[in-house]
Amino acid sequence: MSKQIRILIADDHAIVRQGLRQILSDSEDFLVKGEASNGVEALAKLRQDEFDLVLLDVSMPDRNGIDALKLIKKEFARIPVLMLSMHPEEQYAIRALKSGASGYLTKQSAPELLVTAIRQVASGKKYVSPSLAEALANAISDDNERAPHESLSDREYQTLCMIASGKTLTQIGEELNLSVKTVSVYRARLLEKMRLRNNAELTHYGLKHGLVE
Repeated sequence: MSKQIRILIADDHAIVRQGLRQILSDSEDFLVKGEASNGVEALAKLRQDEFDLVLLDVSMPDRNGIDALKLIKKEFARIPVLMLSMHPEEQYAIRALKSGASGYLTKQSAPELLVTAIRQVASGKKYVSPSLAEALANAISDDNERAPHESLSDREYQTLCMIASGKTLTQIGEELNLSVKTVSVYRARLLEKMRLRNNAELTHYGLKHGLVE
């Protein structure tokens, strides 16, 4: 048998980790060598053991997946990271790829797609779905006509999505491990950049552009 791909699964839901482990156990070339429930744990595991690939959830406590991705790529540049998310591709995929991810897959995807994506990413290639490939092509060709939210920083963008989904500044602060004052600063910045006046307009914008589940 050829060398197995040693995988680290990083997701804050034990049931999801167990489900992924189950799917991957059907393929002889995969070895789930470790699990982590957050970004800090994932980094610790990578420092302790040898891995060939990280399956990383976008939404995690302590550090969100994009932050964790940046830290992993900074310290372990050669290890490919495949992002898994319950969020639609249009929300985080392009940001994840720009931050160093080798691929992006939604959790609604069929198990066979996950297997294909892992093999592709482990071989040094990128993995994107056909719809995401089209979105990336459009993002390049329409650079001068980008939607206002594409100019936001990652934190501003997260704040936008969370406000649009009905979360208060206090809830956002708790989820992102930030003070309410800091979240307020992000809110003020994104309102200014997007030329919007209040949360109602932000929510309307988020719904219109498919940024809210």
